[in-house]
Amino acid sequence: MVDEKAIQNAQEKYGMLLRKQLERVESLKNEGDWVDYSKLDKMIVGVCGGDGIGPYICASAQRVMEFLLADKIKAGKVEVRQIDGLTIERRVEVMKAIPDDTLAELKKCHVILKGPTTTPKKGDPWPNIESANVAMRKELDLFANVRPVSVPELGIDWTFFRENTEGSYALGSDGINVTEDLAMDFCVATTQGTERIIRAGFDYAKKNGIDYVSLVTKANIIKATDGKFLSIAEEVANEYPGIRWDDWFIDIMTAKLIDPARRSSFRVFVLPNLYGDIITDEAAQIQGGVGTAGSANIGKRYAMFEAIHGSAPRMVNEGRGQYADPSSMIKAVALMMSHIGEAEKGERLTMALDVCCQFEKKLVMTGRDTGATGDEFADYVMETVKRPDLKKVWQSYVGKAKTD
Repeated sequence: MVDEKAIQNAQEKYGMLLRKQLERVESLKNEGDWVDYSKLDKMIVGVCGGDGIGPYICASAQRVMEFLLADKIKAGKVEVRQIDGLTIERRVEVMKAIPDDTLAELKKCHVILKGPTTTPKKGDPWPNIESANVAMRKELDLFANVRPVSVPELGIDWTFFRENTEGSYALGSDGINVTEDLAMDFCVATTQGTERIIRAGFDYAKKNGIDYVSLVTKANIIKATDGKFLSIAEEVANEYPGIRWDDWFIDIMTAKLIDPARRSSFRVFVLPNLYGDIITDEAAQIQGGVGTAGSANIGKRYAMFEAIHGSAPRMVNEGRGQYADPSSMIKAVALMMSHIGEAEKGERLTMALDVCCQFEKKLVMTGRDTGATGDEFADYVMETVKRPDLKKVWQSYVGKAKTD
């Protein structure tokens, strides 16, 4: 027998979700302009260590960031603020993904450097609170998750634009258990949210002289939301006549990323939230693992930079936190530099990471006392950034790797 009361309760909850999303659409129609960092009297950079290995690798990355911005910090043009409150213990204490006081401090910043945070899953000892990452992206409207992956010796130079505030994650904690036997989650796609992420990908390609953008969906099966994504992509693409584009289904794209005959031709990817989360981990593994990949979370008012991996609490429990690899967080600093108008510093840091991680490897991170500590690796990177011959060294390594 169909439980009519359960259906009615689910309909009421679904109606509330629809109202919230329609209210969000109206706010998207009236969003402001992009922040011009060059016009700020002082840029506020917030640093949140997170939990697990987060405070360790974030501290190492903060040292690199402050090294690169030393002149601006000294001149009072940049202020670095330490913001606590994103530990799993504090979040469980108040039963919120982000404590109110922490969120208030975050909103006083222009850009944020954030370490990994723990997201409880079923079976964990922690209550099932929402991901701090997902909450921050929604609260600060960080709609574009930008993740670069580079492997010069394989000819790989990819940049992924993952939609951050909609898709299958938008209502991830608001699914409905209709009955004991039926649970339903929801996927969200708005015209405004979809258009701005696709436009961000095409704008990036145009700005960087890239003539190829790939859209990734499962629009043959997920016809409403993914179909909308693809239809809007076609409309936006018409405004960029110098850029060719094509569309791929997510399942075949996971195969093409490991296809030596095809993968080096890809440059810029634009894709919905869930697919972007999965495929960028695959791409990072090709680069050397998720520990090597950073990401930017960009909105018009705020921006947050982070690693793409988790908090690895086991490493801390085993006393190995100081040996966690900070490469991902340092890569996030490079992305931050590019975003705030310090492109040359970002480029030098990226080249230094390539030299340190992929070519010279004078220090090796093993995650144990058999390798370097995070701070030792940060020192190595900063010394490499200072090398006057860095670009020439990087070019020689890249050229040699391509011919080997």
